[in-house]
Amino acid sequence: MTIGDVVRAESVHEDLWYVDTGMYEVEEYGSVYLIDADRPALVDTGLGTNVERVHDLLDAAGVAPADLAAIALTHVHLDHAGGAGRLVEDCPNATVYVHESGARHLVDPSRLWAGTKQAVGDQIEYYTEPTPVPDDRIVELTDGDEIDLDDRSLVARHVPGHAPHQVVFDAPALDGVFTADAAGIYTPSTDEVHVTSPPPNFDFEQAVADVELLAALDRSWLLYAHFGPARTADRLNEYTTVLEEWVRAVEREREAHAEDDAVVAHFVEAVETPDVWSDHKARAEVSMNVRGVLTYLDRRDT
Repeated sequence: MTIGDVVRAESVHEDLWYVDTGMYEVEEYGSVYLIDADRPALVDTGLGTNVERVHDLLDAAGVAPADLAAIALTHVHLDHAGGAGRLVEDCPNATVYVHESGARHLVDPSRLWAGTKQAVGDQIEYYTEPTPVPDDRIVELTDGDEIDLDDRSLVARHVPGHAPHQVVFDAPALDGVFTADAAGIYTPSTDEVHVTSPPPNFDFEQAVADVELLAALDRSWLLYAHFGPARTADRLNEYTTVLEEWVRAVEREREAHAEDDAVVAHFVEAVETPDVWSDHKARAEVSMNVRGVLTYLDRRDT
């Protein structure tokens, strides 16, 4: 796939579509999904920088903006929810579904925007400030709640290891689960799973428990927000190993250095990242993930 490509994921289900949003101006990083159900639904929205590509997704599937019924957000980090405010303006009948702890950040995204700028550093150049979502367009979710799409449903499962407002959406009719960031980051071209551990809320033990929850759902397909559908196979076991090795590595390196900046610098130079990502994106990704583990270690050890 290349940036802007829309794919009908018929290997999963004929009613599932997704688009490469070109997030961070790289391929194979940001996907937004469309379920062409009786009540059509988007899963996530991307940064908001490239909302026109989400409209291309709707167009390709023959779904008019006025017919979109649901925007199901896995969490409110802006790479997943940044376009929600603009899309509710464009799609007048769409309801936004989000975990109850994240809803207030959609209504007033000012703190979310400030926190994002702090967390992502110079990657903020790829973002756009989010548009508020009206409170009356939001339905709050908790663990086990269903989004009714008439001929099928999405079931929200709370998985807070990445962020306290994160859910995955179990989709029984697709034999798949929309994984948010709970199963890591997948690059189709290299068939690899990569860690995601951003500050300030990454929690290692909970992240491992989240992977166990995904495994218990026993779905054939993992529908990665980063990036695209993949057969489940042994990927969840693989991601648990990736998480464990990553946190141990950062912990060992911190013991060897007095300054956190030195720990970050070590991994930025040492970690191999997919060629499909730009060097700028890859270095920023590694830096952010190291700082997330360091924040977790500080919290754990106090």
